[in-house]
Amino acid sequence: MSGSHAYADARAGLRHVFVRDLVLQASIGVYPIEHEGKQRIRLNLDLAVADEGAGRDVLSRVVDYEAVANKARALVASGHVKLVETLAERIADAVLADPRILCVRVRVEKLDVFADAESVGIEIERVRP
Repeated sequence: MSGSHAYADARAGLRHVFVRDLVLQASIGVYPIEHEGKQRIRLNLDLAVADEGAGRDVLSRVVDYEAVANKARALVASGHVKLVETLAERIADAVLADPRILCVRVRVEKLDVFADAESVGIEIERVRP
């Protein structure tokens, strides 16, 4: 898996798990004013997961998107981060700790930086080594 690819792919045995538009308050940024308070960020996560067939209606057999979102929430709440790139890498590392997750795409957007732009940010894709 390299570069941009399909996250759900029956032939490759992949299931796509995602978290869309998770908006959180984050202490993030390099400028002094950004250390004074929190600002809104939006997270989007896409996971390519080894598809072992239907979940058989058992949560432990699937990657739980609530657990993924909670990992991201905890990382955002854990303290000040200077760069959106750093936060994205931390989220990717935490998500890839689950061996069933083969690839993750993380998008971190600051929502209130420019009055004339909806957002600014970063998107990364990381693959299990």
